[in-house]
Amino acid sequence: MELINQILMDKSNFIFLGEAGSGKSEIAINFAKQLSDLGTKAVHFFDMDMTKPLFRSRDVKLPLEHMGITFHYEEQFMDAPTLIGGVNRLLKDKNAYVVLDVGGDQIGARSIGGFQAMLNSEHTIVYYVLNAYRPWSHDIKHIDETLGDILLVSHIHLKHLHLVNNPNIGADTTAQDFLEGSQRMRETIAPYKPIDFSCVRLDLYEEVKAHFNEPLMPIELHLTYPWIN
Repeated sequence: MELINQILMDKSNFIFLGEAGSGKSEIAINFAKQLSDLGTKAVHFFDMDMTKPLFRSRDVKLPLEHMGITFHYEEQFMDAPTLIGGVNRLLKDKNAYVVLDVGGDQIGARSIGGFQAMLNSEHTIVYYVLNAYRPWSHDIKHIDETLGDILLVSHIHLKHLHLVNNPNIGADTTAQDFLEGSQRMRETIAPYKPIDFSCVRLDLYEEVKAHFNEPLMPIELHLTYPWIN
């Protein structure tokens, strides 16, 4: 909760971008829950992943609503992308917190291009989630190519982009995996842009914290499925 208070300042909109498998949706869900726990403003969560059939935040719609979060998403017809209503209105509402979980890659990012004025405003933070164990975050060349495509179609200015480190290899991730992935990402990205904070699974938090001196957010895994051990 200390980290979330440091982030807030005068911000009310929080956009999460990242390729499939980066952990973007889990982080967005946890972030929304922490905002709701503050109890200071209404929290609106938008699942903007319009086509991906698996690992979508809408799969935990009811638990989020039980947390007091208003959940928004649009039912799809097959794979036809349908834009959710109410985004622009709520992005302008300073009496609400808005969290957008935007579908990975440039196809998903295109869905928010029409909100560029608010995305680049002083009241909005845009987070791009990096995972050193995924191919598109493995080195600066892949990060630059993927992020460049996303920024182009979303019209988000690079200066407004913030980075989140989320090194994981799934449910079997160890503290050592986190530390090694974080070190690799730090060496990769540090010459170009700082990392705002890192995310670690809640049960690893205390072990990691003892060896990690950077801002750290513990996250719970909500998107769990019967076929995943």
